[in-house]
Amino acid sequence: MSDKSTKPEEKGFFEKVKETIEELWEGTKDKAEDLAVAAEEKYDELKHKVSAPKTTVKRKAGTTAHKAESKIAEAAGNIKIAAKAVKVKAEAKAKEITAKAKTEAADIKHKAGDKVKAMEAKAKSTPTAKKTTTAAKPAAKKAQAPSKTKTASAR
Repeated sequence: MSDKSTKPEEKGFFEKVKETIEELWEGTKDKAEDLAVAAEEKYDELKHKVSAPKTTVKRKAGTTAHKAESKIAEAAGNIKIAAKAVKVKAEAKAKEITAKAKTEAADIKHKAGDKVKAMEAKAKSTPTAKKTTTAAKPAAKKAQAPSKTKTASAR
């Protein structure tokens, strides 16, 4: 009989393990490549989604800035109106105070004029009293002079 068999050769245990590992390796490589492609696509998709909201944010910021500018302009207008009102009130108060001061000054001038006239009238009516007072002053000085000499001789 012949030593050759017609049956296919049977693989050994280690050869079977080696083939299984090769199959797994090739399958893993294919899956890894598929995952890498899918990850790239997902990354690009997310990148486009993120860049789209950025433009929206700019628009919102522009709208917010416009709203803020309008509020500032409105506040400035209100301040101007309030300033005008205060200015008008201040001017009215100043006019009132000025008018009051003028009337008081006129009253004081009138009273002073009356006093001056009264003093002039009094001075005209008593001119001799003024002369006697000036004459009485030197006489009083003469009366004091001898007393000074007496005190000097008493020493």
